[in-house]
Amino acid sequence: MTTQDPIGGKGGDRQGDRLFIALFALGASSVIVVDIFSTLHDRARFGHPVPWWEPAVWEVSSGLVLTALAPGVLWLVRRIPPRLTSPFRWLAVHLACGLAFSLVHVVAMGVLRSAAYRLVGDVYHPLGPLGEWPYELRKDLLIYAGLLAAYPLWTAFRARRAPPDAPADILEVRDGARRVFLPVSEILWVEAAGNYVELHTAQGAAVLHRASLAQMEKSLAGFVRIHRSRLVNRAAVGEVETKSSGDFAVRLGSGQTLLGSRRFRAALLSPAA
Repeated sequence: MTTQDPIGGKGGDRQGDRLFIALFALGASSVIVVDIFSTLHDRARFGHPVPWWEPAVWEVSSGLVLTALAPGVLWLVRRIPPRLTSPFRWLAVHLACGLAFSLVHVVAMGVLRSAAYRLVGDVYHPLGPLGEWPYELRKDLLIYAGLLAAYPLWTAFRARRAPPDAPADILEVRDGARRVFLPVSEILWVEAAGNYVELHTAQGAAVLHRASLAQMEKSLAGFVRIHRSRLVNRAAVGEVETKSSGDFAVRLGSGQTLLGSRRFRAALLSPAA
């Protein structure tokens, strides 16, 4: 039995997420090395030299916390993707999350620095970085925004390179904590509904499923697009009536009639692959 998860496929691309975090950590490490040597050089030039381990602790603690927080940002991007219907709400939510991201970063790196200083017999106040939060906030918001922009591009890149999924014969539809396993053969047609699709079954029920119509077209064998917002199960089609405009009507064996656009008529009438 093959099942198809909601959007994100098979519980999400965990391997792709791990690789994304690894690349983020690699980039952060490069910045850390540059910043350590820059700090040592600048402090010495202005007559305030510091031992090498201090800027190392400052930069490494910051990089570790940012890398630890990155998976949470990816989770937020998946849970709260951009929505053209409510862009201001999306911006407000992510602005609040960005502020929380920065606050956690500043407090956590202060705690790590305090622990590191204690190991060498020195003192660092764990809440000391809070005094420089406005300075850190600007950088943190840029990092957060960079993750918001880069992660969707990364997932799109991974999706283009991934082999096509095997066609599903059982569709797994999640409704909160409840999961419904719907035989594909019982689905008559699929219609776009914003960020969801409506799965219309032989029993007359419409089941809401979080996925795009393009994903459904790719994953459901035997379905063909008849309209930019509609797929139909070939096996459910009883009659096709073409109108003078070139548009057409599809009458299903169950009695329902669906309207189709002329640009998709040839695909419906051509022999199934």
